[in-house]
Amino acid sequence: MIKKKACIFLGALLLAPLGMLHASESFPSKPIRLVVGFVPGGGTDVSARIIAQHLSGVIGQQIVVENKPGASGLIAGEMVARAEPDGYTLLLANMQSTVSAPHLLPVSYDPVKGFTAVRYVGSVPNILVVNPQKNDVKSVQELIKLIQASPGKYTYASSGMGSPQHLSAARFSQITGTTMEHVPYKGSGQAMTDLLGGQVDMNFDTLPGAISQVKAGKLRPLAVTSAKRAASLPDVPTLAEAGVKGMDVEQWYAVLAPANIPPAVLAKLDQALKASLKDHDVAAKLADQGMAVGGGPDSPKAFQTFIQDEYAKYGRITADLGLKKSQ
Repeated sequence: MIKKKACIFLGALLLAPLGMLHASESFPSKPIRLVVGFVPGGGTDVSARIIAQHLSGVIGQQIVVENKPGASGLIAGEMVARAEPDGYTLLLANMQSTVSAPHLLPVSYDPVKGFTAVRYVGSVPNILVVNPQKNDVKSVQELIKLIQASPGKYTYASSGMGSPQHLSAARFSQITGTTMEHVPYKGSGQAMTDLLGGQVDMNFDTLPGAISQVKAGKLRPLAVTSAKRAASLPDVPTLAEAGVKGMDVEQWYAVLAPANIPPAVLAKLDQALKASLKDHDVAAKLADQGMAVGGGPDSPKAFQTFIQDEYAKYGRITADLGLKKSQ
């Protein structure tokens, strides 16, 4: 009986690689989930839906966007990191959820080793915006004077602890010697709702999350956080041009999978994503949202190294800003 069980077990071990090989060859044979760690309507969610629509046609299966907001994207990160490494659960990740928030919030998985890097998507600057119905300032210098006159009175929204909005505002306060109150949300969508409603005073939102409201005249743009002006809003100065030097914060987006997915599956996902991002309509839609497509590592291996370096970099940045990890 023992010998029989041993033979069955050995046979299962021998057949397992064959099963994995067959699954890789037939991938994808069912819909793929693209998980977003933030509420609908924010920059990450908008980008995910633009990519998913075209990717579905390229890869031959429906790409279903699934929102799992909370903890600066770490709830979605944990869900994907613990998912079956078969390529059917992916994460539309960003700088916040991957390399900065884990330095400030408790995390139950390895934010670097817990994933397979699939493809770098692109980057966007942050944009400092105010609601002109609440604070009728027309320049960064006017805003600084307003905040300095009443330390601690003014609030800024963000999509969570460790988000580019949070880090941008913390750096802005450090450089200008101002004091503001941080109001974190579960995503840019909720932060935008309260900014438009006058519950908060400003936001260093990602450009995709704010650009439609800026173009509609509901928000006033004061400056972008990148080294160069945004092509989609060429009349908006950089913070350096507005007199606040030493700020260069951009949010990058990427697609991650659970660690240890089969190499053949990784190759199929990477090539399909690469083709989608090169599509003229996809690139144009992302550009309309303020994203510069590409510009980062161009292979899964190079991207994995990039994530390791970025994680170390943002550990230094959060420490320099005096930000402490929550318990």
